[in-house]
Amino acid sequence: MSVYDQLARLNIVLPPVSVPAAAYVPFVQTGNLIFLSGHIARQDGKPWVGQVGLTMTTEEAKLAARAVAIDLMGTLAAACLAVNKDLNHVKRIVKVLSLVNSTATYTEQHLVTNGCSELLGEVFGPTAGAHARSAFGVAQLPMGACVEIELIAEIG
Repeated sequence: MSVYDQLARLNIVLPPVSVPAAAYVPFVQTGNLIFLSGHIARQDGKPWVGQVGLTMTTEEAKLAARAVAIDLMGTLAAACLAVNKDLNHVKRIVKVLSLVNSTATYTEQHLVTNGCSELLGEVFGPTAGAHARSAFGVAQLPMGACVEIELIAEIG
């Protein structure tokens, strides 16, 4: 099953690339690797604001991380298109780095990040979707967002 078939099966419509809010680009390709800049969680087009362990639960933040994965795939699709390819040319999601806006005592950042990782695995499959990962708790994120995630992918 193609990546696009999986997205359709999950009722996911990929968004266009967001315009950067500062001095950076949404993605950079070098060789066969595409590096995606960090994407913050958005809900209804606005930053999904919250601090996990204070104003949000792990499950709510996991949904936010899933929403970030959808935005990341939209940017990845644009990056692939820039080199005349599509998401079916993604050989591997190489690395995911997740920052979770959380309290000093919160310790379930890895469970929040599963919202992104699980969706990538479902869309790209158990081989191409399996990736290395880091999940960190941070004191704050841009615009008060609850989660920010960046991604590295290999294309073929």
